[in-house]
Amino acid sequence: MTHSFSTEELSEITKLKSQYPDAKAAIMPVLWMAQKKWEWLSEDVLRTVATVMELPYAHVLGVASFYTMYYKKPMGRHHVQVCTNVSCMLRGGAELYADVKGKLGVGHNQTTADGKYSLEEVECMGACGGAPMIAINEQFFENVNSAKVMTLIDACE
Repeated sequence: MTHSFSTEELSEITKLKSQYPDAKAAIMPVLWMAQKKWEWLSEDVLRTVATVMELPYAHVLGVASFYTMYYKKPMGRHHVQVCTNVSCMLRGGAELYADVKGKLGVGHNQTTADGKYSLEEVECMGACGGAPMIAINEQFFENVNSAKVMTLIDACE
């Protein structure tokens, strides 16, 4: 499958590139744009980004591989991330992850058979004062407990 950005998206990419002293610094928002459009970053999508950014494929792949926010495989419609880093771990993050894993029946970076949910154990979500925390898609929830997380998951359509 060949991927391409629309004229409007290419204009947005040009605008993004102009905001930095070195245009390659726009790689992260362009990868984010690509992921929002195609849901995950396949090799073909990464090559499209490399072409548009005028960067080597290896550079684009390196950035996409470094950050966990970029999906390198299809994920569920509801991507559940559970933080288990120090602050979250001390406040029950590991137990929360185990509860979600049990409820969904999948492990780290796995997707349910129906494609509705995927689960990811993450190292830090940058809100240690609100530990433990989770995210479902791009919505963050702080100071959660197992009952609250189960309610959030059940509310996903």
